[in-house]
Order: sequence, then C-alpha cells, then structure tokens
Amino acid sequence: MGCCQSSLLKLKKPSGDVSSLGGHSQDRKNHHHQNGVDALPADECVPAFVEFSFADLKAATNNFSTDHIVSEKSDKSPNVVYKGRLQKENNQRCVAVKKFTKAAWPDHQQFADEASGVGKLRNKRIANLIGYCCEGDERLLVAEYMPNCTLAKHLFHWEKQTIEWAMRLRVALYIAEALEYCSQAERPLYHDLNADRVLFDENGDPRLSCFGLMKNSMDGKSYSTNLAYTPPEYLRDGTVIAESVIYSFGTILLDLLSGKHVPPNQALDMIGGKNITLLMDSHLDGKFSTEEATLVFELASQCLQYEPRDRPSIKELVAALVPLQNKSDTPSYEMLGIPKHEEIPLVPQEPLSAMGDACSRVDLTAIHQLLLVLHYKDDDGSCELSFQEWTQQIRDMLEARKRGDMAFRDKDFKGAIDGYTTFIDVGNILSPTVYARRSICYLLCDKPDAALRDAMQAQLVHPEWPIAFYLQAVALVKLGMQKDAADMLNEASTLEKKRHRGGRGY
Repeated sequence: MGCCQSSLLKLKKPSGDVSSLGGHSQDRKNHHHQNGVDALPADECVPAFVEFSFADLKAATNNFSTDHIVSEKSDKSPNVVYKGRLQKENNQRCVAVKKFTKAAWPDHQQFADEASGVGKLRNKRIANLIGYCCEGDERLLVAEYMPNCTLAKHLFHWEKQTIEWAMRLRVALYIAEALEYCSQAERPLYHDLNADRVLFDENGDPRLSCFGLMKNSMDGKSYSTNLAYTPPEYLRDGTVIAESVIYSFGTILLDLLSGKHVPPNQALDMIGGKNITLLMDSHLDGKFSTEEATLVFELASQCLQYEPRDRPSIKELVAALVPLQNKSDTPSYEMLGIPKHEEIPLVPQEPLSAMGDACSRVDLTAIHQLLLVLHYKDDDGSCELSFQEWTQQIRDMLEARKRGDMAFRDKDFKGAIDGYTTFIDVGNILSPTVYARRSICYLLCDKPDAALRDAMQAQLVHPEWPIAFYLQAVALVKLGMQKDAADMLNEASTLEKKRHRGGRGY
C-alpha cells in the first residue's frame, strides 16, 4: 500500500555497524561527528536568546521594506521572512526576521513559550533562533541569517554550477545531525522539512532552519508542500510524529540524488529495476559513486516506508551517512563554488542600504545584482560630448558599452570587462557606472588591484557617489587592508546618509 512497497525496502534497517551498508569502513568516518547532544557545540558567536522590541526589528529591516524580503509570501507560506541588520550590536549582526500574520498566534504567551523553547537550542548545524517579538499584535521570530541561499536554489535553480556529489553527501549528513541534535534536545518534531528549509551559511556549510521547529500558526497545518511529499500518517489523520520527520528527510535524499523535486512514488517506480543511474541528476555528468548513490537511495527508501514503525531512527541515519563522507578536509564553500567568506569590520552610525550591506559582507553576487538593477541612473550629467565626438565616436562607444552590458547581465565577467574597456578607450565619455561595473567584474575575476583603480576612477568622475566608495572598500578587503576598508565603508555610509537627506536615492 502507498508509495513505498519497493523490494529495496526489504533491506535490513541501518544500524550502528555501518559496514553492513556496503563495505564502507569506519576509518572514513567524518571526524567532526561524535555521538550525543554535545557532539556539535554551538558557535560561540551566537548570542543569547532575547526578546526584541518591534522598533528594533523595524530599524533592522528598514521598516520591513520589500527590498529586504528573502521569502515571498504566498498561499502556501503566509508568513514573510526579511533580511535585517541589527543596529544595537557592535558587530551589526545580519538576521532573518520572520513576520507572522496577526491571526497566526493570537495567544501572546503561547507564542512566547514556543519561541523560548526553540531558542534554547544552540548548534552549528542549525540556523539558530536568537530572539522573538511579541509586542501588541506583532509576532516575529529572529534567527541567524544564512547568506548563501537554500538547497532548493542550489539544486533546482542553480546558475554557475550544480552541487558536486561529495557536497550532497555532506548536506545529507549535516541535516541528519541537526535533526539528531533536535531529537536529543527533546524537540523531535520538524514541520514541513523540505529543500527550502536547508540553508547555507557564510562558509557554505548546510544548516537546518530553526523556523521549521515551530508551526506557521497556532492551529495551522504542519505541511504546506504538495500532498505527494506528505507523510501518509499526516494525510490519514493530521498526525505529526517523530517518524514523520524521517519520511520528509527521505524526500530530501531523493532531491539530492535526482537534482529535482521528484515525488516518492515516481522515484521508487523509476528504478524498479534497481538501476540508480535512471534517477541520478544528469548534471553530475556521471561524477558520483554508484555504490554510494545506491546506499543513499536505500536509505531514502527506508525513510519512505508507509508504516512509521518501519522507518529508521535519525541516529541510524547519521550512522549510515558518516562513512560516506570522503572530502572531509575540503571546505564547503569550495565544493559549493562560492567565494571564501570575508567581512569588513564596521560599526556604522546609521542602518546600511542594500548596497552598503552587500559591500560590508563582501557579497560580490549581491553587489553585481544591485548594479544591474541600478542601470545608468547615476550617470545623469556626467557625460559631456562635443558635436564632433558625437558624430565620429558615439556609435562605436555605444556598441562597445552594449556588448559590455549584455555580458554583465549574463554574468560573463571577462566579456563585460572587454566591452567596457573598449568603451573607455574609444572615446571621452566619462561614465561612473561603467567604471563601477568593470570594478565588480574585476573583483569577480579575482583582480582587486584593477577593481580598486576603477572604483577610484568612478569617484573622480562622481566625487560624492557612495557606490564608488563602497566598491573601494570591497577592493581594499580583497587586498588585505581591513582598516582602510572599514574607514572607506564608513565614509560611504556617511555620504549615503547625506544623499538621502537631500532627497536623492541611488
């Protein structure tokens, strides 16, 4: 009955003796994992759980600006998550703020108690809950901010590269470890576990969102995803038990194998003949171990058993996944294909704009996107052409800039550099935006010296343009000049404040 009557499910459930899963020896065990709740100590930088004022969170999110939304509201997810930056801490911590509708948690004390229970958890496999707000009708949760998107983004909507096989195995283990910690800390229920609940921190390490440890509302549903992915017992009578989380973990294993959100029924039917390659993500180009993939599929099949009692425990899953880790010494950011985390030490007096925030975090991808959206808005009045220059040079220059813009849009950063260089060399048009765009392209191509020169040229063309100063700050960080970068970032923030007081934004 149901989706999980595959013959593969007749395998013995995984046990502490992981050698029964296919000859993988214990000497391949990830050295980070040990048994017990204390195996994964919390990051020392995680602050204590506190109650925030609504004013604090309004300031952190620029009055809940739509520009700060990182999780759009929809019928399936009625609550909104904002990115914010706290303004009362010395390190200006970035946070994720989940704002509930007024009717979601009408009982003030019940919301506070639930949040406090989750707030006691501290673990490096979780995006930890650091506070809440229960002021008047407002109900908000505040968690650590994870800057490198979700597993869903990296698996289903990737741009530069898909996740390599070893990284997928790491994701499976780290999320299993997170669930094991929650279970041992007496918080075994996780609501609507799916690829959107797996986040990547500044180092590229996968973490489990703490928001799933609370329901979206006091009386709300625990599962908002397609019914094809919902545990059978929940479909029967709305029951959510610890084994329901195991079922959902099985769907994540299928996601990791296939690179797609494949319904369990379809996945199990697909490889009825036990040919795992039919299910595997084609974007891996065959760069995976068939033996390991088969073992992961067998674990997924066990998790997806129709009867909850037939599913493995989270402890057994961790024990089975540990020996599959074969690149334990390789940083996650390398396997994920993202830059190494760097951040400018900054204590601004005013909240940072989206550009200022991205530059303070040295988030080159976000800076590129913001410059793309800005277009040439700040070039007004900076380009002066004589009639002779217009008639003889403008066509070539505009064509070169167009080539640069198209490459910039398509993230062909070397092509963008070529186009913008031709634009600059051909004529006498002085465009701060072209210099800014070429500067970020140089940064993305790991050429901070050239990036700094272009940011300085942008400043010469447009002396009080905050973006020119912000880009100089980022280039200085890349050159190892942290103090100069912090000074430059503060100067940019001051110029930005002055600019907005004058009634002019970017």
